[in-house]
Amino acid sequence: MNSYSLDYIDDLYVQYVRDPSSVSETWRQYFEQFLVGAGAPISTGNAGGNGAAAKAATGGNGAGHLTGDGSMSATALQAPPGSTGNVVADQALWMARIQDRIDQLVREYRVRGHLIAELDPLGLNRQDCPELSPASHGLSDDDLKRPFDSSILENVTGPTLDVILSKLQNTYCRGIGAQFMHIDNRNIRDWLQKRMETTENRLDLSHDVQRRIYARLADASIFEEFVRRKFVGAKTFSLEGAETLIPMIDLALEKAGQHNVKEVVMGMAHRGRLNVMANILKKRAMNIFWSFDDPRPELHRGGGDVRYHLGYSSDWTTSAGDSIHISLCFNPSHLEFVNTVAQGRSRCKQDNRGDDRREEVMTILIHGDAAFAGEGVVQEMLNMSQLEGYRTGGTLHIIINNQVGFTTLPRDGRSTTYATDVAKMLQIPIFHVNGEDPEAVAQVVNLAMDFRKAFHRDVVIDLYAFRRWGHNEGDEPRFTQPRMYSEIDRRATVREKYLERLLSLGKITAEEAEEINRERTEKLETEFEASKNEPFVADTQTLAANWADYHGGPEPSDPVDTTYDKERLGQLIDRLTRLPEGFSQHKKLKRPMQQRREMAEGNRRVDWATAEAAAFASLLVEGHPIRITGQDCERGTFSQRHAVLHDVKTGETYTPLSHLTDDQARLELYNSPLSEAGVLGFEYGYSLDCPGGLVAWEAQFGDFWNCAQVIVDQFIASAEDKWSRLSGLVMLLPHGFEGQGPEHCSARIERFLAMAAEDNIQVCQPTTPAQYFHLLRRQVLMKWRKPLIVLTPKSLLRHPEVTSPLKILAKSHFKKILPDRKVPLEGCQRLLLCTGKIYYDLLDARQQKELDGVPIMRLEQLYPLQVDEFFGALEGLAEGSEIVWVQDEPRNMGAWPYLKLNFGDQLLRKYKFREVTRSESASPSTGSMATHKLEQSELIEEAFAGLS
Repeated sequence: MNSYSLDYIDDLYVQYVRDPSSVSETWRQYFEQFLVGAGAPISTGNAGGNGAAAKAATGGNGAGHLTGDGSMSATALQAPPGSTGNVVADQALWMARIQDRIDQLVREYRVRGHLIAELDPLGLNRQDCPELSPASHGLSDDDLKRPFDSSILENVTGPTLDVILSKLQNTYCRGIGAQFMHIDNRNIRDWLQKRMETTENRLDLSHDVQRRIYARLADASIFEEFVRRKFVGAKTFSLEGAETLIPMIDLALEKAGQHNVKEVVMGMAHRGRLNVMANILKKRAMNIFWSFDDPRPELHRGGGDVRYHLGYSSDWTTSAGDSIHISLCFNPSHLEFVNTVAQGRSRCKQDNRGDDRREEVMTILIHGDAAFAGEGVVQEMLNMSQLEGYRTGGTLHIIINNQVGFTTLPRDGRSTTYATDVAKMLQIPIFHVNGEDPEAVAQVVNLAMDFRKAFHRDVVIDLYAFRRWGHNEGDEPRFTQPRMYSEIDRRATVREKYLERLLSLGKITAEEAEEINRERTEKLETEFEASKNEPFVADTQTLAANWADYHGGPEPSDPVDTTYDKERLGQLIDRLTRLPEGFSQHKKLKRPMQQRREMAEGNRRVDWATAEAAAFASLLVEGHPIRITGQDCERGTFSQRHAVLHDVKTGETYTPLSHLTDDQARLELYNSPLSEAGVLGFEYGYSLDCPGGLVAWEAQFGDFWNCAQVIVDQFIASAEDKWSRLSGLVMLLPHGFEGQGPEHCSARIERFLAMAAEDNIQVCQPTTPAQYFHLLRRQVLMKWRKPLIVLTPKSLLRHPEVTSPLKILAKSHFKKILPDRKVPLEGCQRLLLCTGKIYYDLLDARQQKELDGVPIMRLEQLYPLQVDEFFGALEGLAEGSEIVWVQDEPRNMGAWPYLKLNFGDQLLRKYKFREVTRSESASPSTGSMATHKLEQSELIEEAFAGLS
């Protein structure tokens, strides 16, 4: 209902009073019901009513304008436009209209009050909002002292209009601006209104809490001042200007303890990170000071990271004695990409605890304003927050609003009013709060944490602050923001301002404050002296207890046993074909299911999809949890997996892998949103807390991971080197040149191989179902933990030659190199070396050309490529023989640049080494199927050219 519909109802009521038969039967009954309820006579023409119908119909139930003796004012007695000619009815109609104006004004404050709230500590960006003026609603100054109905407000009865306005301004226009009216759920809006309006958005803080807030402000500001004084010119990304972040987190953790939260995963960028580590995670200041002095440079040769990227973990004890384990995630310079990593960690910790309600582990993410508005991974993260596969029970988002991004002002950095506007895509509240009003911050944290607890949804706090020293301490912000910094230069710290308030209220004495300040300064001095005098000991936190049995480092030479009892394996495969009674299976799946039963019995060779399902099943019954996500991964992009089946009559789903045994491990299998960076980051984060399971992300097509390049570059490929953190994440990337165009052929093997060093990742391209089976099992069963990139096939999924006997799945192991068992190396003129799908093209051409003396060897593991093992596979090949690397990809792509870099023109100084590839290209492939076939034919011909 809006003002237009109210005018329409007014007109209907005027018609009804004049002639009841002039309105429809529905409206006539409606008005009569309210007239009867109000004890008024029902109109029979121009008979007068008391206005109850008009009041009720318009949502107005106010008292109108009354004089001192209770009679209607002269103004009210004047006939308004659309008069019925009946004085009492006109009075009621007038009262309904003016009450509606007041109700609209109340709504405007709820919707737009944040626009004029006192949010900016610098006072530079105040806005005007005419809709919040009583005059814009037709209310005069004379109306301010008149009583109106206030039932639309919480906890207010019978006030005058000026009291109503005061309550609205206190609630929505002081140091807190609330955006919540975009939420569709009426229950949530009512909950928020009640919590804010009953208290006028202000907590009644005890002396202890006020003193605690001051102490935390002292922690924050004195730390920054000390570091700036002792390490002149050093880059710290100071928190100064936003010191209220520390009491904000402190209060959030206090509330988390009350909510029975046992673990908190935090993610944040650079600003304030050292302060958070010192004052929230309680990292020794001595160790932080060592990071400035950097006394042992030889320890970090080629590795490590800068001090404001590092993570840390510790246990926090609340004032009530509750213990909360806090993990601050490591984070690269790509600011917001840590968000989904932290979310994935939280989800895994919840799963490890059996916390299905998502209540015992929560995430706190600290953002920058420019990054939150500007980086697309934020939208991906928010979109994932309420999806079943990625829900974590609600995240507390804190935005440190610098009101500038490096040197870019908001008007140049976003198209929205607030940095937080992207969060309005969710049904969640957004609280803007003045960072120099610590007690408003306390109210917001209390409200936000209670909202998260009540509704298990995210909540956003936009902490309006500023940067006292620019982007970093070496930056001169006055070049680009002279007006802002002229104001900043004149400002005292928030600690000093809050102390003034507490002193004026008598909540603390100057002596108490000085004691707090002195204790913190002395402690830092002690730590500083220790950093100069005590022998340096690297502050390297060991991997958590669940990682105790795993290790990184160089690839071990001992193979892991991935065999599995053949009979039991057949039973598991057969179990995957059994459906619940009455389940209506799609008719096109009946034949593949029957074929799978034949594979289980050993009467048919195992195809790719069955080998994968068998690997999953064997791991699950051995107690290893599995989590697989990706776009369309339940069915499989190429309609090959069918892990989740759909009843064609009811739409109900059934996942055979979840019904193997009563004591099998947990299986999570989810189709992901159309996202790469966010989802891959989430799965990487999940893998950090799931060392004993299989965590996999599957791209719809292999090249799609380029949308998540940051996650691969900054986390997956380098985390062990930078942060000593291990991951066993598996990336399944469909790859193969089959004429489908440049965007659906290449998983960009060359990019993985270019960043491969120090055994940091595994890059494999298995060419048989048995190899894939053992590769997946090896990834989980071995204690060496590295991310695994698997180049999976497309057309080979149904290639008649790409099958394996069941006994090979049961008894063999993954082989990094597959020699040609049919053609010996002795006496051959040329050895063809390749990986992936092109092997089958070469094999087919060899048969057609009847060149049976040409061996074809496959590299199944491209990295790590152990040189001794590789050269051992060449034993028997005569010196001077030619080895030709054959690949589908252009010369500047694929594995050839990596092989050329490592081996040059000769292998072992006795074998000629050259390539057969497509020509160099800026694009992976042609978009023409005919051209693809022509190029492929020429490629194969060149591989066998000159042989007889």
